[in-house]
Amino acid sequence: MINGQVLVKVPASTANLGPGFDTLGMALSLYAWIEMEAADGETVFELYGDGMKGLPEDKSNLLYQVAQMVFEEAGVHIPELRIAMYSDIPLTRGLGSSASAIVGALVAANALAGSPLSEEKLFHMASELEGHPDNVGASLFGGIVVSAWDGSRAEKVRIAPHADLEVLVAIPTFQLATEKARHALPSMIEMKDAVYNVASSSLLVAALASGSLELIEFAMRDKLHQPYRAPLIPGMSEILDKATEHGALGAALSGAGPTLLTLVDRRSTRKAELEAFLIDTLQQHGIQAETRWLMPDLNGPELSIGQTDRSIPFMERIKGEVRA
Repeated sequence: MINGQVLVKVPASTANLGPGFDTLGMALSLYAWIEMEAADGETVFELYGDGMKGLPEDKSNLLYQVAQMVFEEAGVHIPELRIAMYSDIPLTRGLGSSASAIVGALVAANALAGSPLSEEKLFHMASELEGHPDNVGASLFGGIVVSAWDGSRAEKVRIAPHADLEVLVAIPTFQLATEKARHALPSMIEMKDAVYNVASSSLLVAALASGSLELIEFAMRDKLHQPYRAPLIPGMSEILDKATEHGALGAALSGAGPTLLTLVDRRSTRKAELEAFLIDTLQQHGIQAETRWLMPDLNGPELSIGQTDRSIPFMERIKGEVRA
């Protein structure tokens, strides 16, 4: 067991990328920080930022629950913890906030226990907790992750994103619960739509793996979930249909939404045009949104272990990296 603190910086993620429903994910350069150590007395939580408001500060907290699962699996007894967390990842916006919390807690607790569990074991546990492997796989391994989960086994292949691949997201001010977004989906689909998505998803994976950016527009099409979720997000259909006319390589709903994502060649001269198109289209439908230019995160969780100068507050220690 580590005698001291562990600090984990874990990336956000986008899932599906259009046709890859519950199978494709990409890590993004938005981050959450989780610090964990054994506590001498009772368990203590230090939750910072507006995104943490309302989260439980007792042992029902997800971070504590996940940590205890790791300790049980590792045969380690650490019943009382100090857990600090801050996140730049907006909640319930389709950017993997829950997945980043799960992955961060798994990695932190595993490190605190002396790292007895492999990354593959952590991936399995994360997939089971989240119910699908796309977001957690991206946050855990970084880059683009193609994954499969059958309820008992999780497998993945990691793809290094093309060096010129950049991401522009439009994050609406309203939240959209994943459960509500999933309820919008039909219980059955037509065979031709299933074939359409298998073809699109397969081509998209091949395009991303080979760096064939010119194929993204054709491959990033979906009939499995986005058409059914579009009524929940005014302006979404127009953005998916026309983003490539304004400089995007392709566009998709990020996860369950409501964030909309475009893939962009970083050398493009039309970035301002694309950003204005996203903002203006959503505004025309009465939706206020914030845009952010992001890069694919290549590293996954970044772990620091050791004694920390507790005279320096948690937020001061991570301040240089927190997104303004």
